[in-house]
Amino acid sequence: MSARPRSRVHLAVCLPAAATAAPPVGTGAESGARFRSRSRSEASSRSPVDFAAYERLARTAEAGHLDFLLLTEPAGLWPREHPGRGRDLDVAGRPEPLTVLAALTGVTERLGLAATVDASFTEPYELARELATLDHLSVGRAAWHLTGTGDARDGGNFRRGGCPDPAERDRRAAELQRVAAELWDSWPSPDEPARPFAHRGRHFDIAGEFTVPRPPQGHPVLIQDGNTPRERESAAARADVVVTRHGTLEEARVRYADVKRRSARHGRGPDDVRVMSGVGVVLGETAAEARERAAALRRREVSPLQAILTLERIWGTDLSSYDPEGPLPDIDPVPDPALPQGRAGRGDTVALAQKWRALSREKGLSIRETVIEAGRTPSFVGTPAAVAEELVRFVRNGAADGFVLVPDPTPGGLDEFVDRVVPLLQERGAFRTRYRGTTLRAHLGLPEPAQTR
Repeated sequence: MSARPRSRVHLAVCLPAAATAAPPVGTGAESGARFRSRSRSEASSRSPVDFAAYERLARTAEAGHLDFLLLTEPAGLWPREHPGRGRDLDVAGRPEPLTVLAALTGVTERLGLAATVDASFTEPYELARELATLDHLSVGRAAWHLTGTGDARDGGNFRRGGCPDPAERDRRAAELQRVAAELWDSWPSPDEPARPFAHRGRHFDIAGEFTVPRPPQGHPVLIQDGNTPRERESAAARADVVVTRHGTLEEARVRYADVKRRSARHGRGPDDVRVMSGVGVVLGETAAEARERAAALRRREVSPLQAILTLERIWGTDLSSYDPEGPLPDIDPVPDPALPQGRAGRGDTVALAQKWRALSREKGLSIRETVIEAGRTPSFVGTPAAVAEELVRFVRNGAADGFVLVPDPTPGGLDEFVDRVVPLLQERGAFRTRYRGTTLRAHLGLPEPAQTR
């Protein structure tokens, strides 16, 4: 794909770690904990549902004219070997994202507001109502990040339990999105009678009348991951924003071109979908200082306890007797009886354990250091000028339309990027100096979907 001169950069921010930029297990929750508190003493005196922290992040993002804020929320449980351990790590007690976003509509005016929705356990009618309501409260700024859990243990928090295999999970997600769109489009125009609604499908069998007017955007913006060919095929068919794991320029160009080719096969134009990379940003006065800060951040985000619990989710057994500063276990992962074919969507745990052992041997890493290295968020690390130049280079060379930023997620973690990088992007003509539209679709340059009914 050829370079595109003077392309505009799209920017968003994610809390906790972007699902597409995070490792398979073990970092997203910790990042959320760090956003709310730097230390355990602070955590004990500060509620995990403290709205002021979310408000600060949203206000900062809007001051920087970012496209949207994404709140992610895992559906899962911490290992059953240590029940209640989530509270020790500040990952229990976190508020439900859509409710937080509804509150943020009162303190923001233009910033898009997005929340992760788990397709494995969500029902379409209540979801469509919640998203339509959020879109109305925000006057057209709602979005949803549609994903699906890959761990059968996560089902313990829900009625059905268990977890579908990847193919079945994809079919359920596709039907969930389709039914939600049908519900939004079932609301009649002012001069039409009420439209009864009915859907008979593989996963959902519902009928009635929708009770919320069609959202201001037609459909709230749909965000999906695009790290694997299977994910990119699904996202290319229906997503408005596809978020991919950050990599080298050439890797990113391949993924970008793949999404655009697949979307074209589904009859979509090049501007019908935006491709954004999930990426960390670490700044310093010099390149060396930025590298030092990045190393310190990586070590801070994984405590000794978190490192052991991360390994337990792969090994499937109690590893509390192991020293987090010592070598990896020399035993193989234990098959989980609840998962006859292994952890759904997480692949072969034995192969993953072997990969981590190889990494540990190659670099002489302890358990904790291996978890840090394997779970490292791909990042732009450097001076503000260098980071700004890299962001522009990726977009102008057809590697991304923009980025979902994973800044140092302390309450002021986004401030430095907004204060020091955004002005440089604006000077280069690569980023807006003000919002020109009122809806998230306008910010992203996306068309409003046609009504399907």
